[in-house]
Amino acid sequence: MKNLLVKNVATLKGLLIDRDGNQFTVKTIIPEEETAKCRANFVELEPGNYAYGYHYHEINEEIFYIISGKGVIRTIDGDIQVKAGDVIGFPTGEKGAHVVRNDSENEKLVYIDFGSTVIPEVVHLPDFNKIMVISGEVNGIYDK
Repeated sequence: MKNLLVKNVATLKGLLIDRDGNQFTVKTIIPEEETAKCRANFVELEPGNYAYGYHYHEINEEIFYIISGKGVIRTIDGDIQVKAGDVIGFPTGEKGAHVVRNDSENEKLVYIDFGSTVIPEVVHLPDFNKIMVISGEVNGIYDK
């Protein structure tokens, strides 16, 4: 990190992401411009929504810590029920494929998403048969 960071989640402004009627809010803890090795975000999911879509990384690992609520994580091996206090580690490659969904009827799901930020990176989007390429010069989604 370039600087010492101290933040309070209650004061962080969230970015509402809307993809085809599915919504989730991301509150950035460690912005990309502050680090070359890791990132961290609070993610908030209202009932019935999911975050980011089903994907896996070739290079970067992710760890989720469920702060509140309950949810379901879709993996290559099937669905996993998660709740407050659970920690989930996603390895690189197809075995780390995941998407988090809040399947409750009235409770918000909140979790911290920690991850490494090595570039270049290729993210696979199996449901769409596409890949996302992230590098210093190229960022885009392409057919597989």
